[in-house]
Amino acid sequence: MPLDTVELETAPDPQWSVLWLHGLGADGHDFAPIVPELVRATWPPLRFVFPHAPLRAVTINGGMRMRAWYDIRDLDLAQRADLDGVAASIAQVEALIAREAGRGIPPQRLLLAGFSQGGAITLAAGLARQAPLAGLIALSTYLPLPAPIARERLQPQATTQPVFMAHGRFDPVVPLTAGEQAAQTLQSFGFRVDFHRYPMQHAVCAQEIADLGDWMTARLHAG
Repeated sequence: MPLDTVELETAPDPQWSVLWLHGLGADGHDFAPIVPELVRATWPPLRFVFPHAPLRAVTINGGMRMRAWYDIRDLDLAQRADLDGVAASIAQVEALIAREAGRGIPPQRLLLAGFSQGGAITLAAGLARQAPLAGLIALSTYLPLPAPIARERLQPQATTQPVFMAHGRFDPVVPLTAGEQAAQTLQSFGFRVDFHRYPMQHAVCAQEIADLGDWMTARLHAG
């Protein structure tokens, strides 16, 4: 069954889509308020799609059910992600990308974004894309796949997708080193990664939104 979504259009007849995945325990409403702060007058009409992750039991939270893109089994990043859950969420994201194509917005005019756990799915999905997206946006996150598995799943055309990554220097949830390691792994695969560090914790800040807007401007005007 397709995921339920929150949708916002910046103007009629959108020409681009931004598919934005929330973090653990949040929902599709979480990042909707960022749209007015992010969008610029020079951009073409956009459709922002904010899906709700499925409800599932999360091991590190005592098995409590909450919206999550995959189970988090361990605080250790190397053992954290439930790979079957990651694969299932990638399939759900692919279904949403296909739905946008059916609504007239092909992959090359779609940006895939995510925060924290949603960013992890963004990176994992991006690796496996045979038809490249306009770009990947991964905020305060990490690569949920071990590097050897990530390399196995990497599609040759995927590395043409530009990547914007941002991370807080004082992040207590996903350490900065995890974000930096993910960026280094992607760069070793051939991705062009624009990595930003900010004096914040596990959050989003105004300068980050401004920098992301600059990056998105380049993508939207290039298309």
